[in-house]
Amino acid sequence: PFVAINCASISPELIDSELFGYESGAFTGAAKNGHVGKFELSNGGTLFLDEVAELPLHAQTKLLRTLETHQITKVGGTKNISVDVRVIAATNRSLEKMIEEGLFREDLYYRLMVLNITIPPLRERPEDIIPCCEFFMKQAMRINNSEMKTIDDSAKKLLIEYDWPGNGRELRNVINRVYVMSNSSVIT
Repeated sequence: PFVAINCASISPELIDSELFGYESGAFTGAAKNGHVGKFELSNGGTLFLDEVAELPLHAQTKLLRTLETHQITKVGGTKNISVDVRVIAATNRSLEKMIEEGLFREDLYYRLMVLNITIPPLRERPEDIIPCCEFFMKQAMRINNSEMKTIDDSAKKLLIEYDWPGNGRELRNVINRVYVMSNSSVIT
């Protein structure tokens, strides 16, 4: 299985129960049958921790322990549960700077840094802009149940020369906008 969680979208009070699950009656409002956490759901597969830099320090400690021992303990539980999970973590923040500021655990950083892939922003890889545009155009065509449109050379030149401060999200939104707003099959 592949399970993803956006660490920035979960409140610090709930992150433990989302990652590790909880037992019945663990806290007020807990489900009668308890809750299976993301680690258990991804057992035998992959857990994607998006925006891992947003994890509160207490959750970082528990995550480190889980990565070291391959075991979790549910909130309100007493027994350890073995898990075999590949963890992929992503962030747009500098973890090194966060370590210096005391906001991210250095030992967790080194535990996560088995393989580091840095994706430079679009402005540093202009050769990717047009292939991304074509992909987003195909998406827009499917979403809008419409005909395929193309981008003329002068528009491509403008797209390549632009700085893209919003990176891929901005590019996707621009392509969606011009796709919808254009009355022609060729976008100028």
